[in-house]
Order: sequence, then C-alpha cells, then structure tokens
Amino acid sequence: MDPIGKKLLDIAKKELGYTEKGDGYTKYGNWWTENVDGDHDDYFKTAPWCDMFLAWAADKADVTEQAGQFAATVDHAKWFDEHGAFGREPEPGAIVFYDWNGSKDIGRIDHVGIVEKVEGRTLHTIEGNADGYKLMRKTRDMDTVVGFGYPSKVKVEAKYTPKHAAPAPTVDKVGDRAASTATHEQENAAPQQQLPSQEVVLGGVLALVLCGSLALAAGRAAAAKAPTTPPIRVRKRGKHHRPSTPVALPADITPADLDSADAGTTLMPALSLAAAHEAEDREFWGRIAHLEEDTELAFWNSLHDEVSETTSAEYATTPGFR
Repeated sequence: MDPIGKKLLDIAKKELGYTEKGDGYTKYGNWWTENVDGDHDDYFKTAPWCDMFLAWAADKADVTEQAGQFAATVDHAKWFDEHGAFGREPEPGAIVFYDWNGSKDIGRIDHVGIVEKVEGRTLHTIEGNADGYKLMRKTRDMDTVVGFGYPSKVKVEAKYTPKHAAPAPTVDKVGDRAASTATHEQENAAPQQQLPSQEVVLGGVLALVLCGSLALAAGRAAAAKAPTTPPIRVRKRGKHHRPSTPVALPADITPADLDSADAGTTLMPALSLAAAHEAEDREFWGRIAHLEEDTELAFWNSLHDEVSETTSAEYATTPGFR
C-alpha cells in the first residue's frame, strides 16, 4: 500500500456516491475554479472532473506535493514520470491512468482513478466521473491501463530548520523564567566582563541628570502654559439648581407649571471653534499645573543647577574655553 495513496483513499471513501448535477456541475470543479485556476474560469465547474477530484482529495489530505494537482490527466501522468514515480506495476494507493483504446502512450490517457485493491490483473478502484457522472467504485482489468503514479516516490524538498533555533516551549514551561534563562545562558556561554563599579556609578549619575533635565523642561513648559483664569464650565439647567428649602409659589402658579417649565430645553449659543479650542487648552494645562509645585521636580531642578555650575566652572578654568 502506497502510504500517501492511503491518505487519498481515506478521503475518497467518504465521498463515494457523489453525483454531478444535471448541467455537469461538481463541487470539485467549483473548488478548482475558486482555489487553483488563476483565471477563475467557470469552464471547470462543469468540466470532466476525474482528476480535479483527486486534486481536491490531495488538498484535503495535505499531500498535494506528493500526489500532484491537475485537471488534465495527461499532464498529471507526465508529472509523475518527470519525478521518477511512474511505472507499470499495480499497487494499492497508486494513481491509475487509462487509455480506453488500450495504448500504453501517456499522451493518449483518457481517465484516472486511485487503486483500492489488486487481485492478480484485476483492479478495484475509486474513480470520479465514473460512467460519466458519479464518484464510485469500479472493477477493471489491466488491458486499458497506461501506467501508475506512485505518490510516495515523489521526492519532496525537506523544509530547513536552523540549528540554532530553540524548540518551542511546552505548556508547562511557558512562563518558567528559570528555564528560559538557563537556555539563554547556554547559548551565550562566552563570559561577559562586568563594568567597574566607578563606571556604573558615573553612568547612573549621568542618567539621573539627563532625566532631571527632561523633567525640568517639561515642568517649565507646563508652568508657562498654566491658565490664569479658571476653565470654562458649561452647565445645564435642571432640578439640581432648586434651593434646598421650599419657596412659596404665587397664587397663579402650580407645581405642575414648574415641572412643565423645567422639562423644557434652553438653547445656548454655539461657541466658536477658536473659543472651544481655547477652553480645551485651559482645561488641559490646568490639570497639570501641579507639576510646578512638585517636590521631586524641585529636586531635579536643584541637581541640574549644581551640575550646570560645576560644568561652567570647569570650562572657565580650562585653557581655550575662556
């Protein structure tokens, strides 16, 4: 049994009994039109479908590279021959090609199927478009057989996996920090020199100065744009504006009149685009005005001043910088 052919047989057995529609339409031809034919030619939807069925089955079994993908039986047989996988010996799982005139010429092949069982010179096959309309089992002799394609003999180029690529972690290893760290250390076994402590301290100081300068600049920009007037608030009239203590109503006004008036909507004039943008700016900068009084910012400010004074003093005593 051809092992790749067995996968095709497993798919083919589930499709036994499929019959084309009255106009010749088949789901295999439709699949070919939608997924294989570059022009999406509707011709294939109603075309003879014996080989398109095998292409469909190969796709479902994920063995297209070994079984081929063709709509024309002659091209399919030639493809097997070019791959050194075409012969005359029957074998279960092999693709069988026929010429109804009995020749052994690949160029005259008329039909194709897949061998399910071999008994002497008798073949038991599964064929699409058998008898011109159906997917079914057939019993045939060797007289009309041109040859066989053996899918397992088609050499498929192996997919390369880089040797340095680590295997995918298992579920129980995902998130295991110790395991991932150990693997990384093994891949990078070369010892690394540690920075002297003096350089580490100096780097930390420079980093603090840089961060302080950036924070100082941000704080000063925020303070410069801080609003001098409170942001605009637009309020809607409603029941929350009523006084907490009851008020005596005039004789000609009832609570129902007040409720009716309160339910009304008072139209407000639309703000201009410029006024709206100004309101948004004041609201935003008002939210960050506290940065001006931030004690941490004051610390960075003082640190920045000290560094600046030290640097200026050094430049003043260095020849060429006066």
